[in-house]
Amino acid sequence: MTVTDTPAEQFAATADSLNHQLRPATAHRGARALALRTELANADFLGGSPQQIDNGDEARYADKSGTYTKGVLQQGIGLVDLAAYESFKHALASGDPADFANIVLGGPRTLNGPQGGLAFSLDSADSGHFSVPPAPALASEAYATELVEMYWASLLRDVAFTDYRTNATAVKAAAELTTLPSYAGPRDTGGAVTPELLFRGRFAGDTTGPYLSQFMVQPTTLGSLPITQRYHTNKAGVDFMLNDSEYLKVQNGQPTGKKLNQLAPLRYLHDGRGLAAYTHADVLYQAYFIAYLVLNTINAGNPVPLNPGNPYATGHPAAKTQNGFASLGQPDIAATLAAVADEALKAVWYQKWWVHLRHRPESGGAIVHLLKTGQGGSIQGHVSDTALNSQAVASSFAANNSYFLAQAFPEGSPAHPAYPTGHGTVAGACITVLKFFFDGNFVITNPVVSSPDGTSTTPYMAPAGEAPLTVNGELNKLANNVSFGHGVHAGIHWRSDTETSIELGEAVALSYLRERARTYNEQFTVSLTKLDGSIATISNP
Repeated sequence: MTVTDTPAEQFAATADSLNHQLRPATAHRGARALALRTELANADFLGGSPQQIDNGDEARYADKSGTYTKGVLQQGIGLVDLAAYESFKHALASGDPADFANIVLGGPRTLNGPQGGLAFSLDSADSGHFSVPPAPALASEAYATELVEMYWASLLRDVAFTDYRTNATAVKAAAELTTLPSYAGPRDTGGAVTPELLFRGRFAGDTTGPYLSQFMVQPTTLGSLPITQRYHTNKAGVDFMLNDSEYLKVQNGQPTGKKLNQLAPLRYLHDGRGLAAYTHADVLYQAYFIAYLVLNTINAGNPVPLNPGNPYATGHPAAKTQNGFASLGQPDIAATLAAVADEALKAVWYQKWWVHLRHRPESGGAIVHLLKTGQGGSIQGHVSDTALNSQAVASSFAANNSYFLAQAFPEGSPAHPAYPTGHGTVAGACITVLKFFFDGNFVITNPVVSSPDGTSTTPYMAPAGEAPLTVNGELNKLANNVSFGHGVHAGIHWRSDTETSIELGEAVALSYLRERARTYNEQFTVSLTKLDGSIATISNP
């Protein structure tokens, strides 16, 4: 054995030696497992930890008006009780469970699992090995532009996605966003934001075909249980948190007495309110588990082919005598989706609570309310005139007689910071798993689109020259559908939360899959297309 300097390197050398000896298949299992675990953990550690940088708003505003404080005792609109805030920050600094139990809250609503950000990961690089760029700062043009988009989304909540092209509000929204240089969403070849491009992402496939991914509308089965993908939605035109009293109760975690009203019958997803309702009640990786089921039925009842690099894909020698099952087969795919979702949550919870503490769009709306009603002197943090003087804010006031950002849910956002988003990070992780297992270039030949009222679906007729819908493209679109549905359409997350989060989830999944690959007995090299268009290769030689 090679002479090495550290116990970890010695274990790695042992693993290499043992795995290249002629041996019975079951020989040295304990030593080999220990050596592999040590090798992978050592590689993660030696990879280093990136610098974690926030947008500076917490330090910039002593009153914390640019920081997430929801649930912690509030003094007034946009203002946290600073002593209560100190109890919150003390718990984050110490990590002591007893200190979390002593955070001073404003009501009965509890903070959503902050200690999850301190959980360690043993199946991928640890949370501290990932980073995301700083979120747009409160006073920036990027922040103001995102806030303008949020107000337009609140006004379009009940408009069917298929009606955006001709809807007057959607046309105005697209026109205003076109004029904003900081707008980060997709534009057409002439640089315009068209109504059809509203609230779409920028990854490959996001702007092709219907707004909703095929994985949200195609029928499938869970074993012998048929799934039609029709869902509960909420009553149109009913929004929340539009006055001072209701807003302050929600920020203090106090009940407002208001509830959602579900509509009957069940409907196919077709508008922003329905998509928000879906994400309000979903099991966090639900959309990707259903996508996995659809991948097994959408091809005329046959599974979409496996990734060509899978050793059990058609044409590989192993496929002549075996199929994947506990490794690289159907049970492995289903279980890996759940496992990687958990790792993604740990990573994003670390970013939310211990790095960024970005406040929610409802807080941005409260700042608009204060500034537009002559109360801006009560807080230190202000937003740009780009938002204050926008058509979006003026239109929202005309519709609601309020400058607050209308929320889809009575409680507004969840009780955790905005950036990045859990739904988006889980999305990025789970679609990466599906790309690892399935052929992402497979073309979906029977696309459908929801009717404007959500009561049916019809075949989608693509315009001349439009690219075909592929598995990869529709998975990218699915990630944005879910994250924007949970965020922009509901009023609780910013656009930048979504794109950054999906990329973070992809990074977590690639780390997980590379380490998981080393545990398989099969030898393979799998390639998949990342969100940025580059190719990731995962192998177990």
